Amino acid sequence: MVVLSACQTGLGGKFENGEEILGLGYQFQRAGARAAMASLWSVDDGGTQALMNGFYGALQGSGMTKAEALRQAQIALITGDYSAVGGERGIVAVRSRDGIEPEVEEGLSHPYYWAAFILIGNGL
Repeated sequence: MVVLSACQTGLGGKFENGEEILGLGYQFQRAGARAAMASLWSVDDGGTQALMNGFYGALQGSGMTKAEALRQAQIALITGDYSAVGGERGIVAVRSRDGIEPEVEEGLSHPYYWAAFILIGNGL
């Protein structure tokens, strides 16, 4: 699976209405990727890292679809309950080795950190 961000997908401002993200996702699928994850707007690195760690934690050995793993990671950020993504409630189990900025960690429930992400493709 390929993960794209809004800042990686800008194509010179020709469309800037979201079509460029779907177009790039389509190109990755044409190249063999079964699915791509994209952000619809520029997002914070720490929040993205928390979401991605939760996403991959949910996928590990769970048999979840990619769509369900993304949903569970988003719910974990919203509620602070990381048990569904391989962590424990009250512990930011999705934290990186380097750590997440404290102000980001406290605000992960805000839609800015989790709502931008979409999955594109048939391998969901």
